[in-house]
Amino acid sequence: MTASSHLAAAKALRCAKQSGGMAKFAVGTMLLFMVLVATMTTAHAAGDAVKPVRDIPVNIEGTPSDPEMWRYLRGGGAGRSTVRDQKVRTLIQSSGEEWRAFRVERLPRYGTWVLAGMCALLIAFFMVRGRIRIETGFAQNSILRFGSVDRFAHWLLALSFLVLAVTGLNILYGSDVIMPLIGYTQFAKVAGYGKWLHDFTGFSFIAGLLLVLVLWVRDNIPNRTDLIWLRGAGGLLSRAEHPPAKRFNAGQKIIFWFVVFIGASVSFSGICLIFPFNFAPFGSTFAALNLLGAGLPADVSPVQEMQLTLTWHGGLGIIMIAVIIAHIYVGSIGMEGAFDAMSTGYIDENWARQHHSLWAADQIIDKRHGKSDSPADTSSFALLKSSSASRQNGRGTP
Repeated sequence: MTASSHLAAAKALRCAKQSGGMAKFAVGTMLLFMVLVATMTTAHAAGDAVKPVRDIPVNIEGTPSDPEMWRYLRGGGAGRSTVRDQKVRTLIQSSGEEWRAFRVERLPRYGTWVLAGMCALLIAFFMVRGRIRIETGFAQNSILRFGSVDRFAHWLLALSFLVLAVTGLNILYGSDVIMPLIGYTQFAKVAGYGKWLHDFTGFSFIAGLLLVLVLWVRDNIPNRTDLIWLRGAGGLLSRAEHPPAKRFNAGQKIIFWFVVFIGASVSFSGICLIFPFNFAPFGSTFAALNLLGAGLPADVSPVQEMQLTLTWHGGLGIIMIAVIIAHIYVGSIGMEGAFDAMSTGYIDENWARQHHSLWAADQIIDKRHGKSDSPADTSSFALLKSSSASRQNGRGTP
């Protein structure tokens, strides 16, 4: 072995040891698929460490070497072609090598750091705070927090995202860990079906996102109560203090708008990838930002548009997965009684008083006066329905 081979092997061994420790740490996390992510990244990094670097051909047998020609091609110079697709005029895209290095090496590594970091943060929080209990215990009464339409919209969005997360992680990491286990042929089938599932599930995710936006946007408008909630950290760090909140507290509103905006951006970039070379979002965006003095390269080729879109889609997807992991934690093992809101729709009355005191007070008063026990009267869907019924009653009045 040469000296460079020894260095590569030592580097691969160090990467494997470091990531192996990360994988062992991730075993104790709430979501076991994080172990798979760390293992995939380890395998990929180790594989890249031993890949030989191929030199650019400078003297091909039968063809005289032309350094000027290679310098021109390496600089992205274009030639002539009778093919209508003008992209084929560029023989070598040097920036593509930089993009590939980021996509193959750094993006999976950064993704592992983000996901493992979120799990580590949640573990540390659970060890310090424990499960957030209902301080006064369960009551004998319950309040309907989410109606059937609300729950349908939530689970449509949630299950679609779960499928997208799993298939997306397979696209990013699958060839490093799944392919060695099941072989090239079987992995080709898995990857193929996963790709189709990822593409078509994206449309159900968009539908769920739009439905959630219509239903809950009215209750997620920020107000002064949110400032009080944020100052008290929502009572997450203290058992004695639980700031007042309406139907959605400031933390839930942050999650809501994060999912709306990031989900919309991920959805649009996904559509750009499903229909390649039909959209050019980055060139026009860079040109607009340059008006503010950003100094970005506005002359973006169609191939570079696709590379930037793929990077944007994958990066935002990883960030969104990390945030949703935290959301799942709070809504399940992190907070007692929280999951009932999206399983049955009903939540304990004491839980409502503790976490959404202002909203709970209104619901309890309405319940005692014999009004509807449904939260639908606070949703945009019900407001539209009520408005339609009022118009019909108005037309029927003599």
